[in-house]
Amino acid sequence: MRRLPGRPEQPRRSRPEPAVVHRAVRVTAAACVGFYTFRYGLHQPVTATYALFAAVAVGVLARVEGDARARVRTLLLTLPFAAALVCLGTALAVHAWTAALGMAGVGFAVAFGSVGGPRLVGLANGLQLFYILPCFPPFAPDTLPQRLAGVATGLVLLAAAERLLWPEPPPTDYRDRVARAARALAQLADLAAAECAGRRPAAADGRADGEADGKAGGGTGGSAVSARALALLDELRFSRIPMMERPVGPGAVDRALAHCATTLHYVGAELLRVRRLGSVGGPHPQVAVLVTATAQALRAAGGGVRAGGGPVPSAASIEARIAAFEAARTAPAPAGVPAAPARISASAPAHTSVSASAPGRTAAARLGLGTVALNAAEGARFLILATRTARHVPAPPDDTPPDRRPGPFWYAHEPAAMLWWRRIRGNLTTRSVYFRNALRTAGALSAARLVAGALDLTHGFWVLLATLTLMRTSAADTRTALRPALVGTACGAGVTAVLLLAVGEHPVFYAAALPPVMLFAFTAGPVLGLAWAQGMFTVVIAMVFTQLAPAGWQLAEARLVNVATGAAVGILAGLLAWPRGGGQDLRRRTAELLDRSAAALSETVAVVTGTGPARGALARARHSALLTEAQYAQYRSERHDPAEDGPDWQAAVLTGQHTVRGAEPLLARIPPGTAAAGPDRAAALVRRADQVAAAFRSQGAALLARAPADAADRAVADARDALRAERLAATRLPAEAASLHTVDVSLWLTGLLDDLARVPGNARPAPDGPH
Repeated sequence: MRRLPGRPEQPRRSRPEPAVVHRAVRVTAAACVGFYTFRYGLHQPVTATYALFAAVAVGVLARVEGDARARVRTLLLTLPFAAALVCLGTALAVHAWTAALGMAGVGFAVAFGSVGGPRLVGLANGLQLFYILPCFPPFAPDTLPQRLAGVATGLVLLAAAERLLWPEPPPTDYRDRVARAARALAQLADLAAAECAGRRPAAADGRADGEADGKAGGGTGGSAVSARALALLDELRFSRIPMMERPVGPGAVDRALAHCATTLHYVGAELLRVRRLGSVGGPHPQVAVLVTATAQALRAAGGGVRAGGGPVPSAASIEARIAAFEAARTAPAPAGVPAAPARISASAPAHTSVSASAPGRTAAARLGLGTVALNAAEGARFLILATRTARHVPAPPDDTPPDRRPGPFWYAHEPAAMLWWRRIRGNLTTRSVYFRNALRTAGALSAARLVAGALDLTHGFWVLLATLTLMRTSAADTRTALRPALVGTACGAGVTAVLLLAVGEHPVFYAAALPPVMLFAFTAGPVLGLAWAQGMFTVVIAMVFTQLAPAGWQLAEARLVNVATGAAVGILAGLLAWPRGGGQDLRRRTAELLDRSAAALSETVAVVTGTGPARGALARARHSALLTEAQYAQYRSERHDPAEDGPDWQAAVLTGQHTVRGAEPLLARIPPGTAAAGPDRAAALVRRADQVAAAFRSQGAALLARAPADAADRAVADARDALRAERLAATRLPAEAASLHTVDVSLWLTGLLDDLARVPGNARPAPDGPH
């Protein structure tokens, strides 16, 4: 099949990686020891079958990641769930229709359990198989103790092999990525503080600027620091991280680590704005002190995010600096001292200047620089609080006013069971890709069970096994997997038929040949692709079944028919249930995210200006961002129509995230009703927020219509002009908290417009010059 665009070709490895070989050895050892002990030592073929099956199901068809200790713990925790599924399958095997109903329930529950994080995603296929095997004839509840003994033996042997045979080293922890990014941002903050103080900044890593220039390929030392920080921030994106290492579980620790990542992105953007503003117009000593405190907070968070890596950071120091800066910037300037040096646009180049004859713009410069410095400091404070949650430190009481809850750290105050319930409830909607995938899996597996029963297929569980392993999240990916699977199965069936005809019924031969063939099969599959995996697996199961009962060449025929039947069911399910996978309704979901983000920013401005209450728009925007991010992540893993590559979906998702992350510190810093000096200024600021919200909705409408975002371009330009005028008007007022908060809100809205401008169709850069 022609490869569809949207996912790059993966180079085929000519030799297996050591980890692949080690895993194959562990699974082969566990499966063969359990099988031979019960088949030939204790003469219990049922127990032998389930012992081998358990080791293969979890060791090959599932994904158990982590170091050796984590794998052993996962396998042992899987044991009671596997036993329960075996009991359920045994009981419901009495009729085909009861088994199919049970398959629908189990299929949905296990697949939907993926909302619990990557570990459950990896175990899903293996857990499904613990129901699939016993739900087929013969209905033999009297063999249940033997089945359970086999499953327990297989999992325990696999756990022992994980611990004793080439135990895996721990993978890269997401905490390490967070720590590196935090330290890089601390260097960037040091650089920004030096520029604000009027000092010549030292180059990265303590080198002189000239050395840094050479190392950085000709850029300045400051450019090297910024580039390194941006590169490490990019490594925090989930699309850059293996699925099993992503902190996407419902628990407080995973939520805190994800909060750390989005906060670091927010802080990085604000520090870059500080650099662009602080290097123009002379020293800014108060800002330099605050940014230095931000750097210290970032280092403390980076050193303390790992358990055992450093002391748990405290937010007391950065909170004191923020309070001192707030008090200092509201104090009147001494007589004869200019209000502030000029400032430039956050998106303008560093050389852009402002005329000294523009006192309003000069005052706006001082206020704007103070605002972005405060934003960076507040982000560093949030990072420390998230880090403390990730280190299991009890959170302080939630001081968020009741009418503005839930606060940004609501998850730190909820019990684990409630966090799980929130995650489950939030995904019980067809807007969730987890819910869609679970429905598709349940429908396909239950239909395959009905088909296998109606056709009375020999070894019918192979039908469900084929459906489960070949069905993908999109119809295109399922079709792509079909040809190599059928070709591999056909080749394997041919080899099996020749082997059975040539060797005949000689179990000793198959017992001797099974370990090396199994080892090769489990090594070749990950290296050589799906065709080899299906073909060699066909040979392996034929060698197993010939040791359990007499078998002829018809076994190979049954295998091929069952795989073809299961693949057909999988294709049909993929065509009927959201055939485009993550790309299904991606435009609609992204437009919904922009709409809810627009409602959130309007509500935030209404709260801080005292013109309206909080009605939960921020929480709805946060939830919409989670659903859209999950759909986009699945979309990135699939083949898709190149026509969908036009918009920058990640930029749209980041715009929604930045709306939430930017609103949280504003609501924490600005008391309700204090963001504007008087009703007229409050009404004007609300109108500006409505203009920004209209730009968000216009961009969403352009995405839905697949049309150029000309209207959104105009709305963004108009909103920028209005916000610039609003900030200049605020500088004509006394330097009180109200006028300062007006600038804070206005700059936040401007930053959101900059984020929105990165979505294609509205990708024009912000105009140069002050605003």
